[in-house]
Amino acid sequence: MKLYLLRHAQANPANKDPRKGLSETGLAEIRKVAAYVGGAKNIKVKAILHSGKTRAQQTAEIIAAELDPSPRVMRGNNLEPKADPTVWMERALLMEEDVMLVGHLPHLGRLAACLVNRDENKDALTFANATLACLSRAESSTWQVEWLVSPETVK
Repeated sequence: MKLYLLRHAQANPANKDPRKGLSETGLAEIRKVAAYVGGAKNIKVKAILHSGKTRAQQTAEIIAAELDPSPRVMRGNNLEPKADPTVWMERALLMEEDVMLVGHLPHLGRLAACLVNRDENKDALTFANATLACLSRAESSTWQVEWLVSPETVK
């Protein structure tokens, strides 16, 4: 089973856009990452779950458009910035199908730490904006990082 963790792309500041939609830079960065993973990685997810915040939803929709087949994009729960990471850690242990979660810091970083290090306070990954990580679960229910893609690593 694979779990994809994607931090939303850069958003506009609240004083410019109260909904905090993606900035021009954010749009360019997530399109770059999405085009790369759509062609270079074999991501097969039926659903992409996002936090419901505009910047996360837009990020999810852009990446979904590059995947084949294009997965459903929908709001998930417990993906907000301050959400408890153990909720998704427990869910991920029970899941059979690959899934992508689009969210925020500090939640994504704490979730990755819970899965990889079994301790949310021991950082496992650094999530810059528009960074996508692929984690895989072994039969022993342990998790490992397979790869990480960010706008800076994509040519």
